[in-house]
Amino acid sequence: MLLRHALGSVLRRIRTEQGTTLRQLSETSRVSIPYLSEIERGRKEASSEILAALCRVLEVPEGELLTRVAAEFAGVQAAGVQAAAPAQVLSLVPERDEVPASQTAVAAVAEPASTTETAPAALLLVA
Repeated sequence: MLLRHALGSVLRRIRTEQGTTLRQLSETSRVSIPYLSEIERGRKEASSEILAALCRVLEVPEGELLTRVAAEFAGVQAAGVQAAAPAQVLSLVPERDEVPASQTAVAAVAEPASTTETAPAALLLVA
């Protein structure tokens, strides 16, 4: 699944749960109906400005939207199941000391001294 598909799915779910039509969202957000439809179907990438406008109109904090998208993208949310709370999503992320250096960007450049060596969190790659 591409990230834009997860984003579109979450946006559509939020909009329909609120009983808002594409036309209403278009008029209040000043984003065209065809473009909104393309975003919801995962065919177009939404800019941060458009996402901010949609979140404002849908009265959903941007952080909540991104948390729900992350849950959808990670497969945490199955059909008909509510999105995981932010704490649940964050609990799936390993602590910095739990990730071997062999699983970081540094490993692609140089072999670690041992398999138990860890790397700074800033260098972690997300699978």
